[in-house]
Amino acid sequence: MVCAVAVLLPLGYLVVRSLGADAGEVGRVIFRRQSLTQLTNTLLLCVAVVGVTTLTALPAAWLTSRTDLPMKRVFALALVMPLAIPGYLMAYALLSLGGDYGSAFHLTGVSIPRLNGFTGSLVALSIYNFPYMLLNLRSGLASYDTSLEEVARSLGHRPARVFFSVVMPQLWPSILAGGLLVSLHVVSDFGVVSLMRYETFSYALYQAYQGAHGTRGAAPIALLMMALAGVFIVAELLLLRRVILTRAGAGQARVRRPLRLRAWKMPSMLFVGLLLLIGLAVPIFTIMYGAWGTALGSQWRSVRTAVLDSLSVSAAAAVAATLLALPIAYMARRYPSRLSLSLERLGFLGYATPPLAFALGLLVVTLGVVPGLYQTTFVLIYAYSLHFLAEAVGPIRAGLFSANPKLEEASRALGVGPVSTFLRVTLPLIRPGMIVSLSLVFLSVMKELPLTMLLAPPGFETLSMNIWQYTEEAMYASAAPYALVVLGVSAMFVGVLVFNERGAA
Repeated sequence: MVCAVAVLLPLGYLVVRSLGADAGEVGRVIFRRQSLTQLTNTLLLCVAVVGVTTLTALPAAWLTSRTDLPMKRVFALALVMPLAIPGYLMAYALLSLGGDYGSAFHLTGVSIPRLNGFTGSLVALSIYNFPYMLLNLRSGLASYDTSLEEVARSLGHRPARVFFSVVMPQLWPSILAGGLLVSLHVVSDFGVVSLMRYETFSYALYQAYQGAHGTRGAAPIALLMMALAGVFIVAELLLLRRVILTRAGAGQARVRRPLRLRAWKMPSMLFVGLLLLIGLAVPIFTIMYGAWGTALGSQWRSVRTAVLDSLSVSAAAAVAATLLALPIAYMARRYPSRLSLSLERLGFLGYATPPLAFALGLLVVTLGVVPGLYQTTFVLIYAYSLHFLAEAVGPIRAGLFSANPKLEEASRALGVGPVSTFLRVTLPLIRPGMIVSLSLVFLSVMKELPLTMLLAPPGFETLSMNIWQYTEEAMYASAAPYALVVLGVSAMFVGVLVFNERGAA
């Protein structure tokens, strides 16, 4: 209950603050032509990124799960690697690659156009969000019913018709789930659109907050961002309501035979290789090339400070989020009820809320209720732990699903108290899930930019803030050391995925 109040308080206070403001001023902000342009830009970018990620992830998922593509497990793992590169690092890599002073010109003597605006935002966000769609589609392909595909082929349907009439309807829930996740990331993104100078709601919210009216001028924009995210969530629920994929019978386990690519084997490998080149090799090479040509000695003190500040808040937020998630997951799993399940769902509300809107709501609460905590490390860690609470709940809940409750019942029957039973029986069983929760939140905080930009105390430095500030001023060489450190630490996230996949095998 405390977590639910903590999540709802800044959001509710933001709504009250907006409703309590002058109606004319709020109306001017919401219904002005610039807001319509920002809405159009945000929707256009969402649709384009979802479209690009779907069109690229669908064949990649199909090739790495249903065909005889050589080294498909290696390719499947490598295609998830762009998750280790935050969106603003993708933008930094693209910006430092082109232009007369870019890395491409230094290496080849050829100046390629520098991506910016809508095109640059589309490319950077598509590369970063591609793995989310890929993971959802691979999950869908792993669980769909292949017998319908065999029946369609036996009736003489061509492969293309079988795919669109049989396979695609079964993948629709996975596409919707991936599309919702990608859309929420695009709406909440601040680093990419600000560096690419593309005006969406998140970019406009930060500009309004930095303007003369502060939180008062930014609050209506934050509400628009929250409303847009809510529309996407409701739309996914409505679209899923009509989907019925259950079988009439119990079905029968079948051995899945990989489809033979034959003459398409080499083009398929070239396609997957091109995805890896664009999404992984080019950004990593660009970042490392920029760091290689930088005099690190002059920046060592600043880099060290940013690393220490990032590590300190990341560790504190990871521990706080995991400790908050533990009772939520435990109550929802061991004592399921409307109340416990509702509280678990509320834990996901902070994650679904765009970070800039969440941070602004927290700022309004702090200034209005406890101004002494304004721009303190406590508020920053508070925001991190609540925003990424959903990432901590998931692994712990999965661990509780695999922990047999009869072991706890046997312990209690032997006279062991509830606290001792939890510490001696339950905790060892869910310890792997807790370690994953700690790792996920830690790495997410290391990469987080919007919450840090609005809530960081004066003089507080993080790696993400330095990357954004230097890149915004076109000082790409100065941003390279910070980008390299973030890249190295963020690569641990992929290590967590590999560890989980091997452990589950």
